[in-house]
Amino acid sequence: MKLSVIIPMAAAEQAWKDLIPDLAGLPPNSEIIFALPQGTAPLEISAPHPWMQIRQISEGMGRAAQMNAAVRVAEGTQLWFLHADSRLRQETIPALLRCLGQYPDWLLYGDLKFLSDATPLMKINEIGTWVRSHLLGMPFGDQGLCIRRKLFYEIGGYPENVKYGEDHVFVWRARQRGIALRAIEAPIYTSARKYRDRGWFKTTVWHVALTYKQAWPEFCRLVLRRGAT
Repeated sequence: MKLSVIIPMAAAEQAWKDLIPDLAGLPPNSEIIFALPQGTAPLEISAPHPWMQIRQISEGMGRAAQMNAAVRVAEGTQLWFLHADSRLRQETIPALLRCLGQYPDWLLYGDLKFLSDATPLMKINEIGTWVRSHLLGMPFGDQGLCIRRKLFYEIGGYPENVKYGEDHVFVWRARQRGIALRAIEAPIYTSARKYRDRGWFKTTVWHVALTYKQAWPEFCRLVLRRGAT
């Protein structure tokens, strides 16, 4: 098994610098691919280990197109999508590798936690995320989705024709094809800066509304697909 870690980047993104040291625990045959917006200048990156392969690709505009472009050049049998502002605990990578050994054809995800820039109210969001992913089967991209490359192509990759939530739609289409989901039982941390900058209540309500709007038609497709089989 070879693991390809794919990190989509926004213009002028700097949070990836804190993520690189967290990836030092990857197996020696892993690769890290930074998916930059088309026309972006290469990053100056120092790998934490001399054996670690780091590549950059500048192709496509928008996160879905950038990730799909990175997958096309990826060499790994398993794809792990991380956001640039993700942070990992020491136990996260070993937990992922254990799950990949046991459930190689499942869609895996981490339990989302928020970094120290979060307000106490973000504990409500953490609980909501746990319910959304564990009970409703809707993990999002900031939870570190990991899937076999063969299955990624069978799903059709990340949809590039949606205005938002390409990760959300990707998970629904995986479920519609009968791919099982599983948490790796280890945390993946992310920044709460957008909640801090835009307001906790406003941002939370907005995300819930967008999720419902996108989830309902996908849920109907899931029901229809299961009814036809």
